Amino acid sequence: MLEQPQAVAPLNGEMRGKVVMVTGGATGLGRSVALEFGRIGCNVAFCFVDLPGRDVRETALLTETAISAMGVGVFADCCDVRDRAQVERFVALVRAKFGTIHFLVNNAGVANDGAHWRLEAAAWQEVLDTNLTGAFHCTSTVAPIFRGQRFGKIVNVSSHLASHPGFGVASYAASKAGLEGFTRAVAVELGPSNVNVNAVAPGFIRTERLGLLPPEVIDKARKSSVLGRIAEPEDVARVITFLCSEAARHVTGQTIVVDGGLSLE
Repeated sequence: MLEQPQAVAPLNGEMRGKVVMVTGGATGLGRSVALEFGRIGCNVAFCFVDLPGRDVRETALLTETAISAMGVGVFADCCDVRDRAQVERFVALVRAKFGTIHFLVNNAGVANDGAHWRLEAAAWQEVLDTNLTGAFHCTSTVAPIFRGQRFGKIVNVSSHLASHPGFGVASYAASKAGLEGFTRAVAVELGPSNVNVNAVAPGFIRTERLGLLPPEVIDKARKSSVLGRIAEPEDVARVITFLCSEAARHVTGQTIVVDGGLSLE
């Protein structure tokens, strides 16, 4: 007798009422991720930090308001993922509001571009501390919750530059390559507790940061993409929600490249 396939619940109904924690969720890709989880019915907790020359708090408030209008719970607060104490405080506040956490999206990241021989040690360290150590702080703080409830999904936001770096991205590429290694290692450690750990590696995304690049760089990226376009934030956000769904319950330790075929060139 052949084993009968199990029915898979629709994504919206299955995830409704679950709690997601998104780092760097006020702007850019993180904002789109937070909104997408809210759209499918999840309670959303996101953190952010103040950035020079940008009113991140105002954007965070707009994001919080938009999610609240979807009829789900939302919690937002300032938290520097480089500081373990701040991460532990934020997680405690999220648990106090929602009771638990089901999904973790390690999205917070920074970039300090420049040839590595010109890069100051502090600039190098800032990127590694945020992009890699920050993910470690969040993951290791949330891991006891996931292990205790024998359920959890972690998605780390990497980059196509981890495996296809260009000039001047040594610190960023190193941090993201390390993040992918961290993803595989944590998948091994948390797998026995029914926790899935994966990464997504986007290419160029149409966010505020893209506007800082020269037009010729953006045009080259578009032309180099097999699909001939730059990704919208939602293109990546929906892959992240998929990886947190039961449709992806047998996927772990993987890096899903979401770059429109850019890395095929």
